[in-house]
Amino acid sequence: MAPTSTPQTPFGRVLTAMVTPFTADGALDLDGAQRLATHLVDAGNDGLVINGTTGESPTTSDAEKSDLVRAVLEAVGDRAHILAGVGTNDTHHSIELARTAERVGAHGLLVVTPYYNKPPQEGLYRHFRAIADAADLPVMLYDIPGRSGVPIDTETIVRLAEHPRIVANKDAKGDLGRASWAIARSGLAWYSGDDMLNLPLLSVGAVGFVSVVGHVVTPELRSLVEAYVSGDVQKATEIHQKLLPVFTGMFRTQGVMTTKAALALQGLPAGPLRAPMVELSPEETAQLKIDLAAGGVQL
Repeated sequence: MAPTSTPQTPFGRVLTAMVTPFTADGALDLDGAQRLATHLVDAGNDGLVINGTTGESPTTSDAEKSDLVRAVLEAVGDRAHILAGVGTNDTHHSIELARTAERVGAHGLLVVTPYYNKPPQEGLYRHFRAIADAADLPVMLYDIPGRSGVPIDTETIVRLAEHPRIVANKDAKGDLGRASWAIARSGLAWYSGDDMLNLPLLSVGAVGFVSVVGHVVTPELRSLVEAYVSGDVQKATEIHQKLLPVFTGMFRTQGVMTTKAALALQGLPAGPLRAPMVELSPEETAQLKIDLAAGGVQL
């Protein structure tokens, strides 16, 4: 049973897009995934996104994806919203993933914009609608044109918001003006998908975050959003500024690479990466240690 939610915060306020731990030989580490999920929820996450890009979803099989969701649900599903990433650039495949996620018990779906094939807005609309129609689960859209190649236009977001199961958007567009209009017109629950813009997006109407840096600073992110919501903008700003080295350091290169390195430094389950991702170089690891320490992260 999923934790309680409200229409304003359907998945809570602080979610981490969790890495997928692997064993030394590159196999799925379900025990490690359960331990990491427990650690993240204990740290203050309201939810976890499983099988997102930070979960190396392009290189995990459909069977691994469902096994991972099932394992995380078993570990923390009574304490946190578990969203399954089901977005691909093939609508039929995404529908299959959505139905499987529903079958294994996921609480919601994260659906990224189709990437590489660059469909027009009508194609995006039909893609997201078809997935929302396919499973009886709440849907969070994921708008990240830097990876997908195409933005979800505000008009398309407004049309999609009419669907009763499309309830939220993860915004990694990096455009506060467009976010402002889309929030105002769509009524969707808005989640920051760009850690550097967590605080600015709250200021234009976002309700929370789907974070990568949540792997290492969940308590601080929770303090930030709670301070902002309670009206203490000065405290929220101070936390934001304290975390700037973490926001910068965790994205000097690809986020899953730095995240797995950071988790390894803390003795938490992560394991190797699957090609084409690669481990950080010694120089990159040294810089990551400097960045995390500057942001107050204990290693």
